[in-house]
Amino acid sequence: MHNRFYNAFDSETLGLTRKTDYRNAFQIDRDRIIHAHAFRKLQSKTQVFLSGEYDFYRTRLTHSIEVAQIGRSICHFLRTEGGPMRDDFYIDSDLVEAVCLAHDLGHPPFGHSGERTLQELMVPWGGFEGNAQTLHLLTATMYQTEAGVRGMAPTRALLDGVLKYKKLFREFPTPPTNHFLYDPQEAVRAFVFGGAKIPAELHAGDALNGFKSIECQIMDWADDAAYSLNDIVDGVKAGFLTIERIEAWAAGEALDAPRQQLLDELIDAIRRDGIEGVFSQRIGAFIKACRLRERDNFMAARSNRYRFELVVAPAAERAALFFKKMANDIIFESPQLQQMEHKARKVMFALWDSCWTNYVAKRGRVIHILPPRVGRLLDAEATEAGKARQICDWLAGLTDGMIVRTYQRLFDPQFGSIRDLS
Repeated sequence: MHNRFYNAFDSETLGLTRKTDYRNAFQIDRDRIIHAHAFRKLQSKTQVFLSGEYDFYRTRLTHSIEVAQIGRSICHFLRTEGGPMRDDFYIDSDLVEAVCLAHDLGHPPFGHSGERTLQELMVPWGGFEGNAQTLHLLTATMYQTEAGVRGMAPTRALLDGVLKYKKLFREFPTPPTNHFLYDPQEAVRAFVFGGAKIPAELHAGDALNGFKSIECQIMDWADDAAYSLNDIVDGVKAGFLTIERIEAWAAGEALDAPRQQLLDELIDAIRRDGIEGVFSQRIGAFIKACRLRERDNFMAARSNRYRFELVVAPAAERAALFFKKMANDIIFESPQLQQMEHKARKVMFALWDSCWTNYVAKRGRVIHILPPRVGRLLDAEATEAGKARQICDWLAGLTDGMIVRTYQRLFDPQFGSIRDLS
């Protein structure tokens, strides 16, 4: 049965024209993401704890799979609960799954610590942003060959689904550190909107960054649901979140009755060693907290993706914010995670300086430290900004293990036998 929710505008692809087969356009999007090298690399990129340090917590890959499951479940729930959805008019779960699987592709090694470090390094050169880097992969670098560099010819709906932020770096009054698109991505933004002029009111403040398709909203809430709850589970299992630390943290918070209840339920679950079961049920509650509401905007007549918005029950939103704040205050601000941030800065600054010295400034004897293909791409850039972006792309694409081994080869005198060169 044809799904009337989508039209040819939604499934139009950027760049190359696709060959049709037994799959629809959104299934092809999903399959190309799953089989991409960049997706496999997520298994060795940090979510919260450094990749390889424990064997039970989430990596970027397992997190992305969990977000995709929650996203698909939200689509199924919205379709079966009646309302505006029908058997021939519904949000495509394959598309939402593709958006969710892709949403963290652009994140660098060392998790949020690595992202903050690249943001600092790239301020003079157009910035670094994980979401913008994801778009960069999908549209420009996902499938690289010696003959050229291109993305995966994604559909408009997929690109729009990963676009959590739509404001360009240069459109901010002062250089931002996050929540922006790279300036050269203006053409992709224009493609997403089909060339429609963005209303002036959306350019005011942060309004444009809040203007999201329904699939992007579902991905965003699925992401919030996953990491607000699963970071707590991993923190408990890793010994970062103990009852003592939680109670000490809570003593400094002004908790109202609903938040006190959340705290009591968490402590009880830890005491019973039932944290995973309790939080799995809470994910189900977060899914069932979703509803759809019609809206009117400059894109609503062109695509149903902008005719509807996601409404999440306030109690679920408050719970997600509560657990995110707890995780940030106790886990991310802990000495162990701060040590990882220190390491990320040291490693990334050292590698950046080595690349800049040998490929941009070319001071002294030039040493070719980059993979040959990356070196050729960098040499082909005519501007310092272009060269900086190539170095940034290389660093962001490394896994935790790859970046540590590269650093050791360059700076550790005792590391670097012929067996260490892979």
